[in-house]
Amino acid sequence: MSTVVELFVEFAILSFVAFGGATALLPEMHRLVVDQHHWLDAATFTHLYAIAQAAPGPNVLVVTLIGWQIAGLAGALAATLAMCLPMSVLIYLLIDHWERFSGRRWQRAISLGVAPLAVGLIFSGATLITQSVGLSGAAFGVLAVTAVAAVRTRWHPLWFIAAGAILGASGLL
Repeated sequence: MSTVVELFVEFAILSFVAFGGATALLPEMHRLVVDQHHWLDAATFTHLYAIAQAAPGPNVLVVTLIGWQIAGLAGALAATLAMCLPMSVLIYLLIDHWERFSGRRWQRAISLGVAPLAVGLIFSGATLITQSVGLSGAAFGVLAVTAVAAVRTRWHPLWFIAAGAILGASGLL
């Protein structure tokens, strides 16, 4: 039971810096569950992230899967509640006060400052996943071509996913 409590406490603390959602916290989650507590290995962590991204629903599913892998149903509930509940309660308690200060210079500064923070956190998560997968030079080439094509064309993202799946299944990547 101590693992479940520890899992709850660790994820509750993380929830207060979840700007950009759970995906933005991937490097810190990885540090906690793989490097610090050794609850998971790096490959399992990456696989759980991939499963969570493939499943429909919010990106917080990765937290549920990590909790499930560590401590079963109790771990899944503890991790999910820890990620969602503390900040939700805090926002509920503070929202009236936040609205009262609408238009103030410091409020606008906070609102504008959170956006680059979220982008940076999400980018660091993407970097972590990319490094843990161990992509080859060819895979980085496909990644670059896909990024450029996604920006310059109006193709549906599923075409890019299908192309990547075909290249991976054929052993080219």
